[in-house]
Amino acid sequence: MKKEHTVYFKIMHGAETKQLTALIYLEENTLPTVQDYELCLKQCGHDVHIIDKEQFIFRSNNPADDYLIDVLENYKKNDKDLYANHLAQSFVKKTPFL
Repeated sequence: MKKEHTVYFKIMHGAETKQLTALIYLEENTLPTVQDYELCLKQCGHDVHIIDKEQFIFRSNNPADDYLIDVLENYKKNDKDLYANHLAQSFVKKTPFL
């Protein structure tokens, strides 16, 4: 059975940097490979090739539009559930300021 794996990556285009996410589907108990990341980026519309297999860094194939993509493998997303926090705060009695 396939499971979702969220891919976090950073696009560096000149002085501008953007952090984006994508989804790939992997068999249970498997880790993504370089080919999985490359296919994911190509499906997102990035024509790229790998330049650093250990750090998962990709470069654009178009020399006129040169940019780098760094796949953030050890990225830790905020684990707080913002919706649950907001819901819990709605139950807290607000004390008026005197």
